[in-house]
Amino acid sequence: MKFASYHDGSRDGQLWIVSRDLKSAVPATGIATSLIEAVEQWDAVASRLQVLYDRLNAGDEPFATRFEPERCLAPLPRAPQWLDASAFLNHGRLMDKAFNIEPNPDFETVPLIYQGASDDFRGPLADVAFPDEAMQIDMEGEFGIVLSEVPMGTTVDEALTHVRLLVQINDWSLRAFGPREMRAGFGFLQAKPSTAFAPVAITPDELGPHWANGRVGLRLHVSINGREVGRAHGNEMHFSFAQLIAHGAHTRRLSAGTILGSGTVSNADRAAGSSCIAEIRVIEILDEGAPRTPFLHWGDRVRMEARLPDGTTPFGSIDQAVVKA
Repeated sequence: MKFASYHDGSRDGQLWIVSRDLKSAVPATGIATSLIEAVEQWDAVASRLQVLYDRLNAGDEPFATRFEPERCLAPLPRAPQWLDASAFLNHGRLMDKAFNIEPNPDFETVPLIYQGASDDFRGPLADVAFPDEAMQIDMEGEFGIVLSEVPMGTTVDEALTHVRLLVQINDWSLRAFGPREMRAGFGFLQAKPSTAFAPVAITPDELGPHWANGRVGLRLHVSINGREVGRAHGNEMHFSFAQLIAHGAHTRRLSAGTILGSGTVSNADRAAGSSCIAEIRVIEILDEGAPRTPFLHWGDRVRMEARLPDGTTPFGSIDQAVVKA
């Protein structure tokens, strides 16, 4: 199934079912008012949502209308919890060089996850405003999952049964604050402004064989002002989502609606490009002695879309302009 949240004046938006080809949609009237409500009551509403979705795809839904991404908020405009990992080791190694910090000795064996703000997620086409270009504005392309309630102590083998939805993410970052906040040891705050999401959240079965081993096996195409800078593949994720869930739930339960991000999608193969500017700059330093690519400026536009082998975009696209607050 595929879901979107249309802006209707409410804090959580109105839940709509979206067709597999992203061409039509229908409100989930009488089933769930919002996506967070649907996730929290999944066992009670999933079968009814599936009937509506099947009817929409068959062309038999009389209340279907054109899908309108411009009306979309983030699929979950707010969530009980936002956890973000650094599960692609290539990205982590490059960031160690970027921030000039000593590598974590447990980096390859213990997942690295921080808890970020989940009160103000941004929609796929919303302008993103920042106070100052000097904050070193950067994007980070990721995949993520939305969870049912996860009991404390859930094992890796049990973890994926709690995955309800998959999402595509742009985890905006302000690199000027990163080194100081990392040294402080309390985690990110100013370095991590509001995160943005592609318009559509999907159930894992929508990806068929491209959801396997707890990983999203798609390329994430990232462009700046129309120029592609990255097309890294999700299969290179070192820690699977199952491992990340088990790590997050080791000492506490996770509430239904928790979103867990993969961290920046990153491949060791330089031909795959990069899903964030910080990586591009580190590679330029390693290869050329100095960075050439600037961080983002007012008016720059960032586009991200994961693509199936046939070129279709199961999550839709994130397409946002950077503006001055």
